[in-house]
Amino acid sequence: MAQPTILFMGTPEFALPSLEKLVERGYEIAAVVTQPDRPKGRGKHLVAPPVKVAAARWSIPVLQPQKVRDPSFLEILKQFPADLIAVAAFGQILPREVLDFPPLGCINVHPSLLPRYRGAAPLNWTLINGETRTGVTIMYMDEGLDTGDILLQEETPIGPEETFGQLHDRLAALGADLLVQAVQLLESHQAPRIPQDNSLSSYAPMLKKEHGRIRWDQEVSAIVNQIRGLSPAPCAYTLLDGKTLKIFAARGIEQPVSGKPGQVGSGTKEGLPVTAKNGYVILKDIQMENRKRMNASDFLRGYELLPDTVLG
Repeated sequence: MAQPTILFMGTPEFALPSLEKLVERGYEIAAVVTQPDRPKGRGKHLVAPPVKVAAARWSIPVLQPQKVRDPSFLEILKQFPADLIAVAAFGQILPREVLDFPPLGCINVHPSLLPRYRGAAPLNWTLINGETRTGVTIMYMDEGLDTGDILLQEETPIGPEETFGQLHDRLAALGADLLVQAVQLLESHQAPRIPQDNSLSSYAPMLKKEHGRIRWDQEVSAIVNQIRGLSPAPCAYTLLDGKTLKIFAARGIEQPVSGKPGQVGSGTKEGLPVTAKNGYVILKDIQMENRKRMNASDFLRGYELLPDTVLG
């Protein structure tokens, strides 16, 4: 068959490589569907989603429905006929009417090895849980939450110090390459359908603020993984003198300890040691509330810590 016309649905930075790769390969993009502009910053000015900005560069029509289930949007969608819908981090669950719209169906770029880590925040939870391998899945979409049949999947190791930001960018690029392969398989009628084994499924729920607060009575590895999994945003944090202290990077040392959980030791050029359950977490890259982000040793030169300070 001729190259399929594609309707692309995506919103944040993660979706950009997928859209860019499809355009580079010469696929006709009937339209881009993305989330509405949102107010951001202190001035609450409306900011366009990254995918909308990218679509404008190629003069691709942009649709921004409040809800894709709205009957008025479904009528508008009919004005942009497409053979396939490709989705990457769109941000809304698609109703049956949209799933049935294109002849080749809807496929989704999901940054985990499904059926593990279904849900809104697979990258974060993969790191928070200390996984050493992850990957990207291209799946056929159904009405469930990341439950559709698998079309393609590729695994990759996770670096021992890799952060959410680094893994995000790497899997966004990998997902874009896999998406193009998936479209080519659909073009040639060679695309497989592998049902997911629901008995192996796990869930990666949307992050809430409380997921970022560090409990210092945990093991060193758990705290370091939490920091990695939330860096650079939304960022793990603790309280110092009643103010929020964001932590972007840290390393762990496992050894017997005598201090209280959260007790701060003497800072060195390596960073600021904090007592955990089975060792110390060395804070390396931090940001105090209303201050600039900096390495911990620079922070300590301008901030006097009282003896036996305990973070909370």
